[in-house]
Amino acid sequence: MIGKKDKSAQVIGALNVLGEGTTIDGNLTSSGDLRIDGVVNGDVETKSKCVLGLSGRIVGNIHAKSCDISGKVDGNVKVSDLLLLKSSGKINGDINTAKIVVENGGEFNGSCTMGNAVSMNKSSEQLDAKTATA
Repeated sequence: MIGKKDKSAQVIGALNVLGEGTTIDGNLTSSGDLRIDGVVNGDVETKSKCVLGLSGRIVGNIHAKSCDISGKVDGNVKVSDLLLLKSSGKINGDINTAKIVVENGGEFNGSCTMGNAVSMNKSSEQLDAKTATA
């Protein structure tokens, strides 16, 4: 039908913005791009790109396809493609990524695992945990 939109279709590539001065207490999940200039107290997960602005802060883990960090993260970061840690960016937690770029002045405190074997599957994390405890 001409002119009718499928309401069940998921919007891919939508940009979601959390402005400065806004705080979310809880997990944030999206299939589109995220830009965070406020504070998230919880995990952030997107199938696309996550941008953490200069005034942005995440107290929780990040799971994304790619990520640009200019703010502060207190948690682990798992990125399946490219992680860009800008000069003002700070990560206090472990990093798991395929590729990483750290600008002069950017800092992280934790371990870093990288390579092509990075998987976004939660089942692989659960399998790793079972193997570690066996």
